[in-house]
Amino acid sequence: MADVAHGLANAPTRPAVIGLGKLGAAMAAAFAERGLSVLGVDVDERAVDALNAGRPPAPEAGLETLIRRNRDRLGATTDTAEAVVRSDIVFVIVPTPSRSDGGFATDYAAATFRAIGAALRHKATPLTVVLTSTVLPGATRNTLLPVLEQESGKQAGVGFHLCYSPEFIALGSAVRDFLNPDFILIGEHEKVAGDRLEAFYGTVLENDAPSRRMGLENAELAKLALNAYVTNKITFANVLADLCERLPGGDVDAVTGALALDSRIGGKYLTGGAPYGGPCFPRDNAALARVAEDLKVDAGLMHAVDRNNHERPHTWARYLQAWLAPGDTVAVLGLAYKPGSHVVEAAPGLLLARELAAAGIAVVACDPMIPADAWAAYPEAEAVTLTVVDDARDAIGRARAVCLASPDPAFRDLSPDLFAGRLVVDFWRRHAGVLAGRADVTYVGAGLAPSDAP
Repeated sequence: MADVAHGLANAPTRPAVIGLGKLGAAMAAAFAERGLSVLGVDVDERAVDALNAGRPPAPEAGLETLIRRNRDRLGATTDTAEAVVRSDIVFVIVPTPSRSDGGFATDYAAATFRAIGAALRHKATPLTVVLTSTVLPGATRNTLLPVLEQESGKQAGVGFHLCYSPEFIALGSAVRDFLNPDFILIGEHEKVAGDRLEAFYGTVLENDAPSRRMGLENAELAKLALNAYVTNKITFANVLADLCERLPGGDVDAVTGALALDSRIGGKYLTGGAPYGGPCFPRDNAALARVAEDLKVDAGLMHAVDRNNHERPHTWARYLQAWLAPGDTVAVLGLAYKPGSHVVEAAPGLLLARELAAAGIAVVACDPMIPADAWAAYPEAEAVTLTVVDDARDAIGRARAVCLASPDPAFRDLSPDLFAGRLVVDFWRRHAGVLAGRADVTYVGAGLAPSDAP
């Protein structure tokens, strides 16, 4: 990390993490893995009890092993004041739910800042408060900072330090991503705040990631902009996939493979075919549109990306409906929004299943990260009627059509004979090489021209 050696001697060493969801719990475990004693905080006693018992408060790949390995350095409480007293740097990673207008609600963050401020009133030593939850530009300074100052009776930069520093980590690889980021984004209220946070990161990261320090509002905008840019890239590749499907001999992988060789573009998120999903991309793109509209800037690009992404599950559902007969069943392989994750928020497979079920088509689904007996506990289970099974072969055996909605390795080595006599829709083209030429399979790969195209 750039130019932090001078500050390492004064780097904070006693972190607390407020919010023990998937990302917060991973952050706390990562700090402990790097040798620091960490106190986690959550209003949910079940999350606190789980962490104190050596269990992950929320499912995340590899997290349970990490927590068990570092039990002597990890603790949790429901008492924010205790965390403030025992720490010299506090990371706040609580929910900021999306509002109907695309913005973010800061109620949970404000409540947390009130509790931190009340405890700060009685703390003699400086505390660095770091907001990592995603917020709109201006929220940290105009909404949350006044809460800290009012409740603590202290002034930012004197009685405490404040930063906004979101994490660019993906569910399913949260711990690895946190300890090995591409870069660190630091929005600082004042220079000392940024110095302390940068020095802290310098002691815990496994790589030498560069940092970019800036004002609070610029950092808040940069967080939204980065994710929105990725959604633009995904959508552009999806448009190329649509073109290739209508072009004789079209193959989106050939096209995007060439583009990826240009250093200005690169190959990440340039796959083409599947829509984006998950808890961040859809809402951050919508939030950037909200910011643009509030500032009287044309938000057409963000809206176009959202429309294109939203329409893709509808398009594939209509295609399947036209092919199927009454009483047929579709197998959807992949309910999570990405391999290795339990999260189904805005997941392509689940959105497709919902469209099909709403049209009266029976759906049987399978995902290696979602056991059949766990599906009923998902809030999304109430919104869609489907049967979840544990074995992909079982799902395929019940269906006349199969949608490969995830590139999960668990689906990659399925025997081609399982698909005989069925329509196969493959968002990721993982089975094109073995299924596209079979006479007993109707294979449709997203981004590929039909095999009988002239």
